[in-house]
Parts: sequence; C-alpha cells; structure tokens
Amino acid sequence: MTETPAALREAHHADVSGGWLRPAVFGAMDGLVTNIALIAGVGGGGVSPKSIVLTGMAGLVAGAISMGLGEYTSVRSSNEQVAAEVAKERRELERHPEAEARELAEAWVARGLPRDLAMQVADAVRRNPEEALRMHVREELGVDPDEQPSPWAAAISSFLCFSVGALVPLLTYLAGFTSLWLALGVGGVGLFVAGAIVARFTNRSWWTSGLRQFLLGAAAAAATYLVGTLIGIQGGVG
Repeated sequence: MTETPAALREAHHADVSGGWLRPAVFGAMDGLVTNIALIAGVGGGGVSPKSIVLTGMAGLVAGAISMGLGEYTSVRSSNEQVAAEVAKERRELERHPEAEARELAEAWVARGLPRDLAMQVADAVRRNPEEALRMHVREELGVDPDEQPSPWAAAISSFLCFSVGALVPLLTYLAGFTSLWLALGVGGVGLFVAGAIVARFTNRSWWTSGLRQFLLGAAAAAATYLVGTLIGIQGGVG
C-alpha cells in the first residue's frame, strides 16, 4: 500500500511541532541539576539526612510547579502573539491583496525563483485566501499558524519530567542510605543518562552529550557544596 506524504514525513522525522520535547528535556535536566545542587549545598552545610530529604522534596514540588506554570505561560503567550500577527496579516490580505501577492513573489524571487514564475504562483495562491494567509505567515514570521505547540503539553511534560529528574538524587535517601556522596553519585549517573537520551533526538554522540550534561551538573553541585560548607562552618553547623 502506498504511504501518504504525511506518513512518510512521520517515518523520517521526529515530531517537533507538538511542544513537548523541549520542555520535557529542559524539565528533566533542570530537575536533576537543581536538586543535585540543592542537596549538595545543604549537605555541605552539615545538615541531617532527614533535613536533606525535606529540602529535596520541597525543591521538587516547588520547582515542578514553577516549571509547569512557566512553560504554560511562555507557550501560551507565544501562541497569542503569533495569533495576533496572523490576524494582522489576514487584514492586510483583505485590504491589499495585489500588493501582498507582489510582496510574496518578491520573497521567492530573492530566493532564486524566476520573476514571471514567482508572480504566477503568487497570483494562484492569492485566489485561495487561507492558503495565501499560511504562505505569507510562513514567509514573514517563519512559523506555521496551523502547527503551534500546545501550552498544556509543554506544561505537563515539563512538570512531570522535572519531578522525575529531581527525584533521582533523593532515591538513595528514600531507600534508607544516608551518604551524601552516594546520592550525588546516583544523581551524576542520572545526568549522564539524561544527556545520552537527548542525543537520541539530536543525532549527537551519546557519550559526548552525556558527559557534557554530567560536567555541567557537577560544576553546579561543586559550587553549591562549597557555599554550603562555608556557611555551615561560619554558622557552626555540624
């Protein structure tokens, strides 16, 4: 059976239009780095394992909610801005169809299309108002008005992935272990694995991607551990 063009696109390309991949990746990475650094900081200050777990869980809940709300607001605002620009372009097409057609043709000429052919195509597109609108929006705004990301998909994926990422460095404490370094080691493994998974979507080396994320998280943890240690010493903690 012959596959449709849409099916062929799905077979060869990842879905990057739904609005879930970027917030999911960012959420998981942020959850890991945030809670690893947070645990390193309070652990470096000499607090008890119980306090570390309490701090980590508070960071998980607060961070997940913040990430979810932030992604929803960001994507919703971006979509509303695109919608406003699309409405503006629709009015321009209704008021000045010939001028807009010439503008579209000039854009194609600038890309190397012969002028006569560009004018013929622009004139043909002008006869279909909705297609003309889509073409103008793509050329002038660089977006497809029919394929905007979902704010709910972004919010939910960010919330869930941040929660999972933030939970990883707490696993050893929840399992009954009390070693800060064991918790940080598990968090480091989580960072490397998360970076390697991202490479699956970007066609980068999984080793390079994982190591890069591990080093970034390690730098954040080292900085907060140093701060926590200094504050703990000055405050007489531990």
